[in-house]
Amino acid sequence: MAAPPIGLKEVLNLLDTGVQQSAITFTNVTMESDKHICVRETGDQSQLVIIDTANPGAPEKRPIKADSAIMNPVSKVIALKASVPGVEGDNLQIFNLATKAKLKSMQFPQAVVFWKWISASKLGLVTATSVYHWDVESATAGEPVKLFDRAANLEQTQIISYRADPSEKWCVLVGIAPGAPERPQLVKGYMQLYSVDQSRSQALEAHAAAFTTLTLGGKAAPVISFAQKTLAPGGGAVVSKLHVIELGLPGQTSLKKSAELFFPPEFADDFPVSMQISDKYGLVYVITKLGLLFVYDLETATAVYRTRISADPIFLAAPAPEKGGFTAINRRGQVLLGTVNEDALVPFVSQQLQNLDLAMAIAKRGNLPGAEGLVVQQFQRLYAGGQYKEAAELAADSPQGALRTKETIESFKRVPAQPGQTSPLLVYFGTILTKSRLNPLESVELGSLVMSQNKKQLLDNWWKEGKLSASEELGDLFKGAADWDTAQAIYQQSGASGKVVEALAAKGDFEQLAQYTRSSGASPDYLFLLQRLMIDNPDAAVNLAKMVAKQPGPPLDLNSMADLFLQRNMVREATAFLLEVLQDDAPANGMLQTKLLEINLITNPQVADAILAAGTLTHYDRPRVAQLCEKAGLYMRALQHYTDLPDIKRVVVNTHAIEPQALVEYFGTLSAEWALDCLKVLLETNMQQNLQIVVTIAKEYTEQLTAEKIIELLEGHKSYHGLYFYLGAHLAFSENPEVHYKYIEAAAKTGQLKEVERVTRESNFYPADRVKTFLMEANLPDARPLINVCDRFDMVPDLTLYLYQKNMYRYIEGYVQKVNPQKAPQVVGALLDAEAEDSFVNNLILSVRSLIPVESLVEEVERRNKLKMLNPFLEQLVSEGSKDPQVHNALGKIIIDTNNNPEHFLTTNPYYESLIVGKFAEKRDPSLACVAYKRGQCDEALVECTNKNAMYKLQARYIVERSDSDLWLSVLGDDNKFRRQLIDQVVSTALPECKNPESVSVAVKAFMQADLQAELIELLEKIVLNNSSFSNNHNLQNLLIITAIKADKTRVKDYIHRLDNFDGPAVGEIAVGYELFEEAFEIYRKFGLKQQAIKVVLDHMEDLDRAHEFATKVDEPTVWSELANAYLEHAQVSDAIAAYLRAADTSKYSEVIAKAGESGQYEDLAKYLLMVRKKVKDPKVDTELVYAYSRTKDMGPLEEFIGSSHLANLQSVGDRCFEEGLFDAAKVIYTRIPNYGRLSSTLVRLHQFQPAVEAARKANSPRTWKEVAYACVEEGEFKLAQLCGLHIIINADDLMEVSEFYQARGHYEELIGLLESGIGLERAHMGIFTELGVLYAKYRPAKLMEHLKLFSTRLNVPQLIRVCEELELWRELTFLYIAYDEYDNALGVMVTHSPLAWEHVQFKDVAVKVKAADTLYKGISFYLEEHPDLLNDLLKVVEARVDHTRVVDIMRRAGQLPLVKDYLASVQKNNLLAVNEAVNELLVEEEDYAALRDSITTYDNFDQLALAGRLEKHELMEFRRLAAFIYKRNLKWRKAVGLAKSDKLYKDAMETAAQSGDRDIAEDLLRFFVDEQQRECFAACLYTCYDLIKPDVAMEVAWTNGLMDSLMPFLIQTLRDYTSKVDTLMNERREAQEAQKSEEEKAKEQEQTANAYLHLTSYLALPAPGGDGGQYGGAMPAQF
Repeated sequence: MAAPPIGLKEVLNLLDTGVQQSAITFTNVTMESDKHICVRETGDQSQLVIIDTANPGAPEKRPIKADSAIMNPVSKVIALKASVPGVEGDNLQIFNLATKAKLKSMQFPQAVVFWKWISASKLGLVTATSVYHWDVESATAGEPVKLFDRAANLEQTQIISYRADPSEKWCVLVGIAPGAPERPQLVKGYMQLYSVDQSRSQALEAHAAAFTTLTLGGKAAPVISFAQKTLAPGGGAVVSKLHVIELGLPGQTSLKKSAELFFPPEFADDFPVSMQISDKYGLVYVITKLGLLFVYDLETATAVYRTRISADPIFLAAPAPEKGGFTAINRRGQVLLGTVNEDALVPFVSQQLQNLDLAMAIAKRGNLPGAEGLVVQQFQRLYAGGQYKEAAELAADSPQGALRTKETIESFKRVPAQPGQTSPLLVYFGTILTKSRLNPLESVELGSLVMSQNKKQLLDNWWKEGKLSASEELGDLFKGAADWDTAQAIYQQSGASGKVVEALAAKGDFEQLAQYTRSSGASPDYLFLLQRLMIDNPDAAVNLAKMVAKQPGPPLDLNSMADLFLQRNMVREATAFLLEVLQDDAPANGMLQTKLLEINLITNPQVADAILAAGTLTHYDRPRVAQLCEKAGLYMRALQHYTDLPDIKRVVVNTHAIEPQALVEYFGTLSAEWALDCLKVLLETNMQQNLQIVVTIAKEYTEQLTAEKIIELLEGHKSYHGLYFYLGAHLAFSENPEVHYKYIEAAAKTGQLKEVERVTRESNFYPADRVKTFLMEANLPDARPLINVCDRFDMVPDLTLYLYQKNMYRYIEGYVQKVNPQKAPQVVGALLDAEAEDSFVNNLILSVRSLIPVESLVEEVERRNKLKMLNPFLEQLVSEGSKDPQVHNALGKIIIDTNNNPEHFLTTNPYYESLIVGKFAEKRDPSLACVAYKRGQCDEALVECTNKNAMYKLQARYIVERSDSDLWLSVLGDDNKFRRQLIDQVVSTALPECKNPESVSVAVKAFMQADLQAELIELLEKIVLNNSSFSNNHNLQNLLIITAIKADKTRVKDYIHRLDNFDGPAVGEIAVGYELFEEAFEIYRKFGLKQQAIKVVLDHMEDLDRAHEFATKVDEPTVWSELANAYLEHAQVSDAIAAYLRAADTSKYSEVIAKAGESGQYEDLAKYLLMVRKKVKDPKVDTELVYAYSRTKDMGPLEEFIGSSHLANLQSVGDRCFEEGLFDAAKVIYTRIPNYGRLSSTLVRLHQFQPAVEAARKANSPRTWKEVAYACVEEGEFKLAQLCGLHIIINADDLMEVSEFYQARGHYEELIGLLESGIGLERAHMGIFTELGVLYAKYRPAKLMEHLKLFSTRLNVPQLIRVCEELELWRELTFLYIAYDEYDNALGVMVTHSPLAWEHVQFKDVAVKVKAADTLYKGISFYLEEHPDLLNDLLKVVEARVDHTRVVDIMRRAGQLPLVKDYLASVQKNNLLAVNEAVNELLVEEEDYAALRDSITTYDNFDQLALAGRLEKHELMEFRRLAAFIYKRNLKWRKAVGLAKSDKLYKDAMETAAQSGDRDIAEDLLRFFVDEQQRECFAACLYTCYDLIKPDVAMEVAWTNGLMDSLMPFLIQTLRDYTSKVDTLMNERREAQEAQKSEEEKAKEQEQTANAYLHLTSYLALPAPGGDGGQYGGAMPAQF
C-alpha cells in the first residue's frame, strides 16, 4: 500500500503533561506557533501551563491568574491579559521568560475580545468595535495604534482568527456565528479584509483565511486564500469553496482561482476552522472542526489530497514553517503534526491524480523526489525537438538536480550554436547561476570555458558570490592562473590536502601550513619542499623547517635538516632554525645544542654569547663549550661553564676582559670556600687592580661568605683601605658589634676622623667599652668621637675624668654648654670627686645657667653634702624670676635646714612642691611638714604624718574643712586603725565648730557611704535634735528617720512624732520597703495621703476589714476604687462590684467582666455594665451585657436591649452562646442579626429541622447545607436531607463527603435517590454522574450499563474503570475502556473474561484500534482457542494491523493453518515469505497444482529450492513438473532438464535447455535423444536449441548415428544464416570506404561544429557578477 502524501503524527498529548480535560478548550488553550502551547487552568488553584513542544516532558507551570496568555511565535516572550475589578478595560503585560524581565505593561481602556501575535514584535488586539496594533519592542510606540473599525458583518460573532500579511499592509479578521434558522447546526463564517494603504475594508463570508507571497509576473505579490461554506439563499444547497486571490488595486491583479471543497455526506455540517499555507511546498491546508484535512496547490487551487486526521473535534491550529506543515489540537488534547511526505507527494499527484503538470510544478517548487522520470522524458522530448533553450532551462531547474549531470552538459556541447542566439550550454549555466550555485562538475566546465577566454575576473566574482562548488579541478584552474589564495581556498573546501600544502608552501605561509597539516593529517614531501626553498627562498626554507619540526613526530630528522643548511654554509639560517626547534630544551637535543653553540663560537662569538645569555639551552656539552668560550675570549661564559676550581682560578684573573657586574653575579654561583679562594687569588695577583672588584664581591655576598671571613681575608693582606670600603658599605645592614668596631678602627687608622665621629654618633651597635678604650688609647687629637661614645652610653664620669686629666677643659666646657647640658650635674659630680676647684665648678654651673637640670644638680651636690654651695646660683635664678619648682624646692630645703624663718617661706612661697619640701621638713619639724602638706593638699601625706605623730584634732579639722569625699572614704575605711580616734574628734570638735553646710553634708554622706549607721545617728542627733543651726534642715531630718529605719527601727515612731519637716511620701515608701507598715500608715495618715494609706493596709497588711472600715470612714471614691481593686484580686466579685458602684469607677471594667465570667456572677455584672455603658461607649461593654443577659436566660431584657440602639457585637455573642449550648439565646441573637447560617445550625440543635432548612436556604452556604443535611439524615428526615443535599452535590469538592456520610450510615437507596435527582440539575457536573455510576456498580449493578451508555461523555471514566475492576463488572469495564480509548485494555478484558465481556462485533471494532501488537496477537490466540469459526472474519478486519508472518507462525505452531486459508489468500498480495510458504504448503497438501502454479508464479518470495526439492518427490507428475519449473526460475537448468527427462516431458526439457543458453546442456540433451532413439525429438531439439548447438557437433552426432535426414533442416538454416552475415560485412566495408572520403571533406566543418562553444567571443548570456557586469558591454537578455 502506497504511503499517503501527507504524514501525520501525535507530537504530544496535553493530558499526559498533567493538563486537566476541562481546560482543553478554545478559550483556555493558545498556540501561536509549533514551538509553544499555553494552557490556562482555572479553579481553586489557577495556573498557567507552558509546554515546549521540543521538550513536552517538562511543562513549565506558573501560578498566574490571567484571562488569556499567548506565547511569542519565535522567542520565550509571553503576553498576558487580565481584567482588574473596578477598572475599565484590560491590563496587558509582556514578559520575557528567559530573562525574567517585564518588557511592557499598560491598562488598555477597552476589553480585548481576541488577540494574536501578527509578527515576532507586534500584537494584534481586537475589541468589540476596533482592531489595534501594539509594537511591544519599539521604545517610542508605547500605546496600541488603532488600525481599523470592525465591519458590521462581524457584529454578534465570536472572533476566531486575526492575521496580517508579512508587509502588514493587508489584514483579515474572521468570526463565526450560529447558523441560519433553517439550518442552525451549520455555523456561519464572516471575514473582514482590510487594506492599510487604501484604508478600505471588504466584508465577505468565510470561515478561515491566510496570507502568503507569490512571485507573479516576475515580482512578489501578496496573496490571500480563504475558505467558505455557505448555505444558498432560501435554504438551498451548501456551497463550499476555496479561493486564492492576488491582492492589489482592481484591474492590476493576475491571480484569481477557486476550487470546490468537497465534504462527505456525514460531514455535511462541518466547517473550516483554520487555514495554513506552506511556503516551502506551495500548499494550502484547510482544517475543519470535525478533523477533515483538505490539501490544495496554492498557485492553481487544485485539490491534492483529502483525509480525516482526527476523530475528535479540532479547535486550534498553527503553522509549522520549518517542516512545511501544520500543528493542530483536538478536544482530546492530542497535538497533531501534519507534514508533507516528500517521497510520496509527487508520485501521488502523478500516479493517483494523473496530473503530470502539477506533479512537476510541486517537485520543482519543493525540490522533491519522484519526478525524475517525468523530467527526463520532458528533457528528451525538448532536446529531440530542437528546443535547446527550453531543454537547458528545464535541466537547470530539474528537481534535486536530476538532469544536472555530465551527460546533459555533453549533450549541450554537441549542439552547434545558432547565429544570433545564445548557446544552450550558456543558457543552462546562466539559469543555474541566476537561481542557485553550480555543482562541482558544472563549476569546472564553466571555469574552463571562462579561463580559455581570459575572463578570470568573472570566475573570481562567481567564487566570491558562492556560485561555484569547490573541487580539485576548479582549484587547478586558479592555480594555472597563479592565484594561489583562491586555489588554496578551493583545495581546502574540496579536501585536497596535498594541493593545499603545495599552495601554502608556494605562498610561504608556513604558520597556516602547520595548522593545516595538524588539523587535516596531511603528509607532504617536506624534504623536496625544503631543498627547493633553500635555493629559491632561504627565509621561507627556515620557516618551513620550523613548521616541520613543530609537528608531532617530525617527518624529517632535526639533525638532518640542520645539516642541510650547514652543507650550504647557511650558518645564519641554521642558527635561526635550531634556535626555534630547541626552544623546548629537550635532553634528547643535547647534540644539536652543542652544534648550534659550536658553529657560532667559531664563526660569530657574539651570536653565541647572545644565545648563552638567553639561557634557553641547558643540555649541550658544557666542558666543550667552556673551552671554546675561553679561546674566543668569552671569559665570563667560560667561567659559567667550568666546574673545576683550577680552571676557574685560571680564568677569573682576566678581570680586564670581564664585565665587573657579570663577575660579581658569577661569584654568587660559587660556594663560599671557592669564592674566598678566588678572592684570595685576585688579591694576590694584583691587589691594586682587583681590590675594588674584591670589595664589590664581598659587599654583594656578605651573607654567604660571612663578614668574619671577609674581614679575616682583608686583614690577612693588611688592607685597611679594603676593610674601610667593605665595612662602610656593609655597616648600614649589619648589627654585628664586631663589624662596627672594625670599621671604627679601620677609619681611625686610615685617618678618616670625620667618619669615626659620624659612626660613633649614629651607630647603635658598636661595643661602647671597647671603642671608648680604643679611642682613649689612640689619643686622637679630636675628642669628639670619645665625647659621642661617652655621652651616648652614659660614661660621662669617665669622659670628664679623661678630659680633666688631659687638661682638655675646653672640651669639658663645650660638652656641658653645647653638647648635653642635661649631663652637667654628672660632670659637676665627677669634678667634685676629682677635687676640682670650687671656682671652676661654680663658673661651669653659672655658664650653663638655666639649661642645667636643677633637680639632678641638687641631688649630685646634696649627695656630697655641699648643698649650701648652690645658694648663690639658686638666689641668682630666683632673682632672675625663675618659677622652676626645683629651684624653689632646693632653696626651701636650704632655708629649713638653716631655720631661716621657714614658716614664712612655706606659707608665702607659691612655687615649691609641698610633698617634696614637706618630706624634707618632716624629719626636722612635723608641724612644718603639716603646713607644707596643707598648703599643697597632700592628703595622704598629712594623714600619715598626723597619725604617726597623734595629731588627730588637726587631722579632723583638716578633713572636715577639706570636704573631700574620697578623703573621707579613705579615713573612714575599715583598714584605718586610727578611725575611732578620728570619729571622736570629728563628732566632738570638728563638726560642732563647722559653720559650712557643705562640709557638714559631705561628712554625713561619708558616714553613710562608710555604713557607719550608729555613728551617723549619733552624729545627726547631735546636729538635728540639739537645737543647732541645722536642726530644721529638711534633708537632715529625712536622713535621720531613714537611718533609723535602716539601723534602729525602735526610734522611728519617736522621730515621726518629733520631726515635722521631712518628706512624708518618700519616707513612707522607704518605710514600706523595710516592712515598717504601721509606721508607713502613720506617715501617710499624718500627711493626709489616704489612697497610699489604704494601699498599705491592702497590699501589705492584707486586712480587708480594716481597709473597709477606713474606706467607710473617709468615704472617698479613690479609696473605694482601691478597695474594689483589692476585692477583685481576691475574687470577691460581688463586693468588688459594690465598691466600684460606690466609687462610680469604670476604669477596670475589662477585669470585672473577666472575673465575673470566671465566677459566673452575671446578674451583678449586668448591673455594673449598665453603670459602665453610661460613661463608656465601648462595643465590648454592650457585647458583654448581651452575653450576661443570655447567661441569666432573661430573654425579656435581652430582646429589649438588642432591639434598642447599642454597640454590641451580636455575632460574637451569638457564637459564644452557640458554643456554650445557650441555643435559645443564640436563636434570638442570630434572628436579630440576621445570620441564617448560624441560625440554621442553632435550629438544628433545637431539633427544629423545617425552620433550619428555611434558614439554610436563606444562608445558601455549602457548610450550612451540609450541617442541616447531615442532621436531617441522622434524624431520618430524608426528604429534607435530599432537599439540602441537592444544594451540596453541585459542588464537586463536597460530593464525596456527602456520599461517604450516607454510605457510612447505610443509607444507600436514599443516596442513589439524591444523585438521581442531582443529575437533572442545571449545574450537574461530571462528579455526580460518576459517583452515581459508582453507586450503581456497588448496589444496583443491573442499572450501571444503561447509565454508562446514557452518560458516557459526562463520566470520569478512569474512576469508574477502577471501581468496575474491583467489583469484577467485566462487561461494563469493557464498555468503559472503549469509551476511554483504552482499546488494548478493553480487548484484554474481553479475552480474560470472555463469558461475560466478549461480543464479536465489539471485539472486531476494538481490535482495529489497539496499539500494542502483543495485545492483538493475544486476541487472535483467544479466537483460535474459543471462536475458531470467526477467526477469518477477525483476521480480515485486522489485516492491516498484524504482522502476517507472526500470524502464520501462531497458526503453524497450533497446527491450524488450514483454518485461516481464506485469510492467507487475502494477504498473499503482500508477497511475504511466511505467507507464501504457508499457502504453498496448503496447496500441496490439497494437491491443487493449478492454484500452486498461480501462487509460485505470482508471488516469488519463498524458499524456492526447498519447495522444488519437496515437489520433485511428489507422486503426481504435475507437481514434479512444477518442481522443474521452479528449478528453471532459479537457473538450475540441469536439474530442471533432468526432471523433465525423467518424466519424459521432452518438450519441457528442450524449452528449458534453450532458455538456459548453455551449449553443454543443449548438446547433452541432443545426445540423450540419440541414445534414446528419439529421432523426432532429435530434430525438434535442433530447432528449439538452434542458437546453442554448433553445426559441427550436430553434423558429427547425426553422421555417426545415421540421422542426416533429421539434420538437413538444421543445415539449410545454418547455411542461410552464414550467407546473410557475409553479405552484411561486404556492404559495411563498401559504406566505410565511401564514408572515409566524405569525412575528409567535412573534417573542418565537423571540428568547428564539435568545438563551437570554444569559439564564442561573447558571454552576454551569462549573468554578470554583482554590480560589475557592465564592463563587458551589451545588454542583459530578458530571460535573466
